[in-house]
Amino acid sequence: MEYTKINEDLLEQIKQAVGSQNVFTDQDALDTYCHDETEDLKYYPEVVVKPVDAVSISALLRLCNAFHVPVTPRGGGTGLSGAALPIYGGVLLSMERFKAIIDIDTENLQATVEPGVITEEFINAVAEKGLLYPVDPSSKGSCFIGGNVAHGSGGPRVVKYGTIREYILNLEMVLPTGEIIWTGANTVKYASGYNLTQLMIGSEGTLGVVTKIVTKLIPKSHHTVLMLASFTENEKACAAVSAIFRAGIIPSALEFMERKGVEWVIKFDDIKFDLKDDVNAFLLIEFDGDDMDTIFKDCEKVNLVLEEFDCIDVLFADTAQQKEDLWRMRRTMAESVKSNSVYKEEDTVVPRAALPKLINGIKEIGSRFGFESVCYGHAGDGNLHINIIKAGMSDDDWKNKLKDGIVEIFELTTALGGTISGEHGIGLVQKEFMPIKYSEINLNLMRGIKTVFDPNGILNPGKIF
Repeated sequence: MEYTKINEDLLEQIKQAVGSQNVFTDQDALDTYCHDETEDLKYYPEVVVKPVDAVSISALLRLCNAFHVPVTPRGGGTGLSGAALPIYGGVLLSMERFKAIIDIDTENLQATVEPGVITEEFINAVAEKGLLYPVDPSSKGSCFIGGNVAHGSGGPRVVKYGTIREYILNLEMVLPTGEIIWTGANTVKYASGYNLTQLMIGSEGTLGVVTKIVTKLIPKSHHTVLMLASFTENEKACAAVSAIFRAGIIPSALEFMERKGVEWVIKFDDIKFDLKDDVNAFLLIEFDGDDMDTIFKDCEKVNLVLEEFDCIDVLFADTAQQKEDLWRMRRTMAESVKSNSVYKEEDTVVPRAALPKLINGIKEIGSRFGFESVCYGHAGDGNLHINIIKAGMSDDDWKNKLKDGIVEIFELTTALGGTISGEHGIGLVQKEFMPIKYSEINLNLMRGIKTVFDPNGILNPGKIF
């Protein structure tokens, strides 16, 4: 598709649409918004726009739709799939000024927020009122709730509380053609035609620009207990995961960490941790609730399950600081790997019981292709993050053969009943792998939906398909 370059006349019309004070073309702005957290990719926009209300976005999109100018929405820039990269230039639409928590409704257990609110700030704001918004991705301290909606984000507590899909009730959005609509209703139940709210979740800014978000909230638990279980083998740690659930136990979080990742975290983040020689894998297991006796009974049940899989040791976090240190070890793992080596991150998800076959397969594929891998992730919901490490691979093999190894990983994931992304999305870097999971019929249905919403293909073009 041909897109229009922004000339002086178009730039002036953009300034009129959103206010000249919200339009940036200086090199510093272009440098800031040409990348996200996806490896080393850079694509420069022609102009950066930072509007402050839905009406301005509506005017902007009407203008860009009329002249076939590409528009790339962007949240906090923490994405790992290249979904916020302006690959065709055009307008980079930053949502950073939509940062109001409009209302926290303690009677209906709902909140209305703008998409530029930092996720952790929202979590803390509702916690002050004794409520919980449980969607907490690792980047919660910098990512935006709007970006979480766009990517269908999860995080550690998905295992008990569900993904963001369970907590978004309604969305105000601007269509690529400029109309402003609400997608649904502020109700827990919804059986009134197609659910446009759910369609928007995970659509990666390709169908519309979200400007308000109505979330569901739940009461916050009073107590948490955190335990760290160590194992000699990855496979045994992964096998213990589904066994915990088969025993009737539902943790609030259940995370897997491989030894190499922990070693790099200790080095990178200067965390004091006694890493024993015979330990090669960990499960970080959290329970929450209002009754400590019930929580401890669950811990005892888990201990019995862990013993069946040759668990070496179980460490209980005795203080708030110990809990923080253990969670910090898990949350900084991605940054630690990134700081140590040339890498590429993939985001797989399978049914829980398939995790041992998945991790064994990843290691076998890496051995054949010559790359190493550091695996960690939300084992409780089958979501494994794979950091592929260049290690001894030649530059030529890394450039030309690595893709074949990734294809094999995704083929394995699909064969095990899983899919090629659990929470990072497809964006730019994963779109070539979509046919591994989806038939042309599936993909054409998705393309048809895109065309209905965005007939001129201006909104975040070149993503997903």
